[in-house]
Amino acid sequence: MVTAATHRGTPPDPPKCVRILIVGGGYVGLYTALRLQRRLKAELARGEAEIVVVSPDPYMTYQPFLPEAAAGAISPRHVVVPLRRVLDGCRVVVGEVTSIDHAKRTATLDTLATEETGQTEQLSYDELVLAPGSISRTLPIPGLAEHGIGFKTVEEAIGLRNHVIEQMDIASSTRDPEIRDAALTFVFVGGGFAGVEALGELEDMARYAARYYHNVKPEDMKWILVEASDRILPEVGEEMGRYTVSELRRRNIDVRLKTRLESCVDRVAVLSDGARFPARTVVWTAGVKPHPVLAATDLPLNGRGRLKCTPELTLDGVRHAWAAGDAAAVPDVTAAEPGQETAPNAQHAVRQARVLGDNIVRSLRDQALETYAHKYVGSVASLGLHKGVAHVYGRKLKGYPAWFMHRVYHLSRVPTFNRKARVLAEWTLAGLFKREIVSLGSLEHPRAEFELAAGGKPPGFPKGSS
Repeated sequence: MVTAATHRGTPPDPPKCVRILIVGGGYVGLYTALRLQRRLKAELARGEAEIVVVSPDPYMTYQPFLPEAAAGAISPRHVVVPLRRVLDGCRVVVGEVTSIDHAKRTATLDTLATEETGQTEQLSYDELVLAPGSISRTLPIPGLAEHGIGFKTVEEAIGLRNHVIEQMDIASSTRDPEIRDAALTFVFVGGGFAGVEALGELEDMARYAARYYHNVKPEDMKWILVEASDRILPEVGEEMGRYTVSELRRRNIDVRLKTRLESCVDRVAVLSDGARFPARTVVWTAGVKPHPVLAATDLPLNGRGRLKCTPELTLDGVRHAWAAGDAAAVPDVTAAEPGQETAPNAQHAVRQARVLGDNIVRSLRDQALETYAHKYVGSVASLGLHKGVAHVYGRKLKGYPAWFMHRVYHLSRVPTFNRKARVLAEWTLAGLFKREIVSLGSLEHPRAEFELAAGGKPPGFPKGSS
């Protein structure tokens, strides 16, 4: 007997939803999600695909703008790109992935609710994109953990700006020569892009701010750059690196090559060449290392703790896992000598993300994968307002032309038209009006004033302290 159900036939199974998990919301995470969001638009609409982005912050930080944000040339909120606004076709989870079991296709993560509930979350996936970026590489230097300041996040950049202005306030309001000298001594460790650009922009800002202090002059301040190797800014070439050293020294910045920081206990910077500087400011920008989550996975790593990748940006010997950016050791197929890897910088990360997103789509559609191949075209660096160096396509620029190229290049690379327009507007206004030199250090302890009024201020939280 044929029943009505048999006659009509059984309903078809619902289409399988492929979940793509992206770990990290930086360059690679954002651009990969944007690419997938566009290429899988139809699948996302039909519920056949889901893109989940897990990031510790609800925004992507455009790090090349951090020095200008620290100097007050760009507003902090325009240095970041809100993920939920840009990735409207993705599910954004604010949290930290703590471990990954790729054999079971699960990731363990802590969210903002974990502290309240005491429970971690398990998230399953079909395709994994690992792009957690890197963290600051520190050394076991006495006093560094207590007194050092990083320069990798927008919070650190703004905190450093507030701190520098506050030190000028301290020096202006004391008659003690030792306190004044320590307040006006600024030590930067690391001669890469982050250290040199941060030092150049902040020295420029402090030099400008000194005109508003009746007893603080630019020559009263000591700016010291400490680099362990024999050159700075190796990305712009040896000649431009030497020019940068001479330019910084012309501004009375003490550049010390082949020198290491050995201690900063009791706010005294002790260098390997025997010099000692009482300093209330020690900025650490001496390199980065892979994110610790990579060690908490069952995925292949190289000797430096980075993920072993193929030129197609898959993980070597592993299916359904992809990586790019700082966390990935990607073979450089354009290199003259075999075995070299692409540099862990933003130029490669953005381009790798586009290839990665396309390759995931190709993999889902059983198409051949594309090889990542991009020849490094050069670098640009800002040394303060109207000052810079550049080595692009074999051409070497310095001074104003290099500074202008630095701005044009990064304006073209910052994500979304909204951010481009806002940054350009701020640069235009900065050219028409005077710099802002206000310290808002009290923002870091916003409840301190209320706690004082309500019955007592916690020790160590002086008003305006950064």
